[in-house]
Amino acid sequence: EVQLVESGGGLVQPGGSLRLSCAGSGFTLSNVYIMWHRQAPGKGLKWVSTIWRDGTTSYADSVKGRFTIYRDNAANTVYLQMDNLNSEDTALYYCNTVLSSSPLKGKGTQVTVSS
Repeated sequence: EVQLVESGGGLVQPGGSLRLSCAGSGFTLSNVYIMWHRQAPGKGLKWVSTIWRDGTTSYADSVKGRFTIYRDNAANTVYLQMDNLNSEDTALYYCNTVLSSSPLKGKGTQVTVSS
């Protein structure tokens, strides 16, 4: 089955860190670009970061310098390392891509930043 599965979310204190995982099955992640988006309660979906096929990366200004996206080809997984988290990072995080002209998105993993 072709799918993306996110994991790694949880409750963390301000200033803390989490690493999110986006595991692919049924296809090879390194053959596509992978994006992370997030949706805070009551707000719209916002782009967070992208890793392209060639490994180059890009970030939203709000997370630049705090988040790092990278890929483990052997594990067929893309990670989002999130450091120095704050309350504005609280959201449901999704990874997604386009595969054979069709969008593919996981079910998301919840990140809550609170003391």
